[in-house]
Amino acid sequence: MTGLLSVRRFGLALGATSALLYIGCVFVMMTASREDVVAFFNSMMHGIDIEPIMRWDMPWWEAVIGAVEVFILGWLVGAVLAAFYNIGLKPKDKRHQS
Repeated sequence: MTGLLSVRRFGLALGATSALLYIGCVFVMMTASREDVVAFFNSMMHGIDIEPIMRWDMPWWEAVIGAVEVFILGWLVGAVLAAFYNIGLKPKDKRHQS
C-alpha cells in the first residue's frame, strides 16, 4: 500500500458529501417553518442573523443547479486536497524496502 490518495475518488467523495449537505439544507428549508429555519441557521452561524439574506422563493431548478455547482466545487476542493496530501508524503528509503 502506497498511502497515496486517489485524487478522483477523494474529489468525488467530497463533492458528493457537499451536494448531500446542500440537499439537506434544501430539505430543511422546505419542511420547517420560517422561524425554525432562521433559528437553525442562526445557531450554525454563531448567532449571526441570516434572515435578511435568506431566499424563500427559489425555484426547484435553481436548487438543482446549486446542488450541481456545490458538487463541482466540492470535487475540485477534494481533488486539490488529495493532490497536496500526496505531494506532502515523504518518499520511502529504498534500502529498507523488501
